[in-house]
Amino acid sequence: MSKKRGLSLEEKRDKMLEVFYDSQSFFQLKDLEKLGPKKGVISQSVKDVVQSLVDDDLVFKDKIGTSVYFWSLPSRAGNQLRQVRAKLESDYAISKKRESELEGKLESSKEGREDSNERQAALIELNTVEKKHKELQEEINKYADNDPAVYEAMKDATKVAHESVNRWTDNIFALQKWCSKKFPEARDKLEELYKEVGISEDFDYVE
Repeated sequence: MSKKRGLSLEEKRDKMLEVFYDSQSFFQLKDLEKLGPKKGVISQSVKDVVQSLVDDDLVFKDKIGTSVYFWSLPSRAGNQLRQVRAKLESDYAISKKRESELEGKLESSKEGREDSNERQAALIELNTVEKKHKELQEEINKYADNDPAVYEAMKDATKVAHESVNRWTDNIFALQKWCSKKFPEARDKLEELYKEVGISEDFDYVE
């Protein structure tokens, strides 16, 4: 014997709506969990099914005192479904209009682009010119190091670096002089310190 197939979610929703429509009354969740199994919806799934109906505005709930009540009337659900249908029909009409406009633009864009021998020849010529341009650009890049503008920029950068190095040399000499005057008794220690930080005896300005 084959196992009985369980209800799908949509089938459960329909069965729970029947509970509301048959009685047109108000229920607490515990009441619905007792009535659900009579329609084939197990009590453990009643809460989730009812909540899905609430989310879709097919079932309504409200808190009265400390209790929460659920209800749904066929007329109200029918109005809700009619509103949904009207919205879908409106969206469909807008989509069809947009589709028609796009098709019109597509046809217009094709004008003057019909395939022909002249167009094919023009495309071949365009590809040839683009390829040649790319080759020339690559050739120019090879000689970038000899570009006068690049040379001038490098010369300016070298000058700035040269001035910066000698300015720091000035600062180091000034610091050495200050240390020698401030700590004459520690001259030997200062010379060791200079060596530690890389200041050799031939340290001087860059020509």
